[in-house]
Amino acid sequence: MFNSLTTSFLKRALVAIFATVLSATSLWAETRLMMAEEPGCIWCARWHAEIGPIYPKTAEGAAAPLLRVNLQDPIPSDITLERSVNFTPTFILLVDGVEKSRIEGYPSEDFFWELLGYMLDQEGIDFALKSNN
Repeated sequence: MFNSLTTSFLKRALVAIFATVLSATSLWAETRLMMAEEPGCIWCARWHAEIGPIYPKTAEGAAAPLLRVNLQDPIPSDITLERSVNFTPTFILLVDGVEKSRIEGYPSEDFFWELLGYMLDQEGIDFALKSNN
């Protein structure tokens, strides 16, 4: 049914497809920005008022979607932190559930974007700079 040239081509094509899928899945780590917060935190409320509505629409939000965690609840078992969370809000950059860096407190809108951009850059996570429009 198939001649040797066709069989050879199909084998090479399947190997190439398999290699591409394998390398893509190993290179694409899940990146999240965990926000540890608690009820009554005025700085958390300020972050939600100033940043919360636009965060998912930004390049940073696309690169590291927000994961909100109530500090009064246990930290999810699939998350590994370098140390405990002592302040709210605390923003922790997670790559495959492992802490890479954090921002403790809410330093204002301008500083938040700068610090988050620095954290993403340090981990080599591609994102386009936020426009000021």
